[in-house]
Amino acid sequence: MDRETFHACCGVARAPRRSYARFRAAHFVDYIARRECSYARFFNGYLVPNEPCVLSSCFTAGWRCRARWVTPEGKPDFGRLLQDFDETPVPVANCNTKEYNSNPKQILPFKEFINYWKEYIQNGHSSTRGCLYLKDWHMTREFPELGAYSTPVFFSSDWLNEYWDTIEVDDYRFVYMGPKGSWTPFHADVFHSYSWSANICGRKKWILYPPGQEEFLRDCHGNLAYDVTAPALKDKNLYPRYEEACQPLEIIQEAGEIIFVPSGWHHQVYNLEDTISINHNWLNGCNVDLVWEFLQKELSAVQREIGEWRSTMDTWHEHCQVIMKSCTGIDYREFASFLKVITENRLSYLSSCSGAAEGSERPRPLWDTLATLGPHHATFDLQQVALTLERMLADDDFKRLGPGSLSSQPESLLQRIREAMRSAL
Repeated sequence: MDRETFHACCGVARAPRRSYARFRAAHFVDYIARRECSYARFFNGYLVPNEPCVLSSCFTAGWRCRARWVTPEGKPDFGRLLQDFDETPVPVANCNTKEYNSNPKQILPFKEFINYWKEYIQNGHSSTRGCLYLKDWHMTREFPELGAYSTPVFFSSDWLNEYWDTIEVDDYRFVYMGPKGSWTPFHADVFHSYSWSANICGRKKWILYPPGQEEFLRDCHGNLAYDVTAPALKDKNLYPRYEEACQPLEIIQEAGEIIFVPSGWHHQVYNLEDTISINHNWLNGCNVDLVWEFLQKELSAVQREIGEWRSTMDTWHEHCQVIMKSCTGIDYREFASFLKVITENRLSYLSSCSGAAEGSERPRPLWDTLATLGPHHATFDLQQVALTLERMLADDDFKRLGPGSLSSQPESLLQRIREAMRSAL
């Protein structure tokens, strides 16, 4: 990020986002055909305004997995895949079965899933076992030496995976493999993060709704629709506000292409052919405010659900945090810790840029990413963390946790960021 982009995006990032009216009216997304597209253009055109786009296959042309896992005819190369993964346990969902608002999963040996997939194709894409879909597999974490792909620079400012890599607990990098007809029910991504999804082979159909439209796709009990193409949605008694929803965006994603799905855009996805794809969930300084708003809404929903016990429990607020974490995967304390890790990394990087920390050990590949994006980007990140911390410290529910007693020390962290910002600017 150059200085001009930094100063431009600082103002834009504070401004209210657009209403997504052009998507409701035109039903199209931008297509980025050439690698010459700059990071600054992508940052200002899609990340900050939270708008989707599609990147052409030239952005994945050099990936090892596209050469190794795909036959000359553009189909999954089962032989090569078995050589790479053989008996590896993998999570497999049954698309024919609904469990709450998703598909139930089981763990199968990779070899067994591939044998099923071959039989499924031979039987005209049908099976008595249902339509099985290998999804949410942490392949990169399990096989880091494979070097199957590289993250495009547009998506490299990835706080979510940076945090989980730092604490060595989890990640949000996934591989999906499934036959024609496999699909994912209507949802928004974890924490209302961004996601990017690249087709290694095959084609997908995406149905996307801009943020806020999902409220029209709830049933009379407030439950989000499971399948937005189901005839039941036209039943006014069951889905009373369905007719108020805009027409969704429909995107056909070809082999090699990458789709960028912004924060809070609910979507439903179908594999139109036998397909392999790679998906990352991620967030950064452009959408951290949306993630914080999502957490606030989730906590409010929990508080409403158990509000009747508020007066009978001294630790009611703590229980709400526990329930929220069980539902979303994070609570306010961990979110504060998350922001501290991101801050410490950028403060350390900026110190190294000034020569103040030349002797310190630099974690790779994070330092390579920070160096590629540059000190102005690190400064922008710190600004966005500071804005988020200010909002958190003003939040009554966060105050009840006793911010001064948290290991993340948000007040102290905010002061350190302000001092660093004065030096940087």
